[in-house]
Amino acid sequence: MLQGGSAWDRDRLERDSRTFRNRMLEAESQAPHDRGGHEWRQAGPILLREDERIDDLQRNGLGIIQRKGAFCFGMDAVLLSGFAVVKKGEKVLDLGTGTGIIPILLTAKTEGEHFTGLEIQEESADMARRSVAYNHLEDKVSIVTGDIKEASSLFALASFDAVTSNPPYMNDAHGIKNPEDAKAIARHEVKCTLEDVVREGTRLLKPGGRFYMVHRPRRLIEIIQTMKSHGLEPKRMKMVHPYVNREANMVLIEAVRGGGPLLKMEAPVVVFNENGEYSEEIRTTYGY
Repeated sequence: MLQGGSAWDRDRLERDSRTFRNRMLEAESQAPHDRGGHEWRQAGPILLREDERIDDLQRNGLGIIQRKGAFCFGMDAVLLSGFAVVKKGEKVLDLGTGTGIIPILLTAKTEGEHFTGLEIQEESADMARRSVAYNHLEDKVSIVTGDIKEASSLFALASFDAVTSNPPYMNDAHGIKNPEDAKAIARHEVKCTLEDVVREGTRLLKPGGRFYMVHRPRRLIEIIQTMKSHGLEPKRMKMVHPYVNREANMVLIEAVRGGGPLLKMEAPVVVFNENGEYSEEIRTTYGY
């Protein structure tokens, strides 16, 4: 019957087949998704896991996926995205991008041409990709799953105008119960060290390219020594204080590949005012 059927029969079968496929796709998009034992729901163009939410970034209507119980971005990422200088048409690499907060914020704060995030944890990289899709930034932001220690083999050498990184701050792994835990990897030098981040970042920078990092002041001497040993010259530095009468708990650094020895110490940032609210500088300059 099918082989010798009329054109009308064939057209009807094709229509029925298309209708069936469309109904299946529609049902799949509307029904909860069970991937890895989790329930999923539709949120615009993406799927969200049952324990995920979308946080408003207060910039250009952008949002980012955050997961309950997982490592979430903090003020350090916001500050770094405001401290980094990205010029029109430049290409930027973010080492250890996590859920993609820095590349996403940089699309709103700068005129850079393209932003790439490198992340070793597949779950975090997946969240980052879905955040990119949620914000319709697929043409501006790429997320790559890979190891920072091998970054120079994943990308062309000297191919980026700027590199950013909010690396793990703690170099003492004592007391870590699960070294594969996402929070432990984000906070402790479990998967990479300061040396790894600086070495690979420098290799991927063009001559004269800029390296931006946020870190802890207690490791400042080590940071400067490591940068200089790889041909990065610190050029700008800014201390971050939680309150005006508290000691600095973060430092923002800009270093230039092959730059000359001249360092500018910028005025410090104070995050909270005396009422415990975000300071004027945080709300205006850093847009939070």
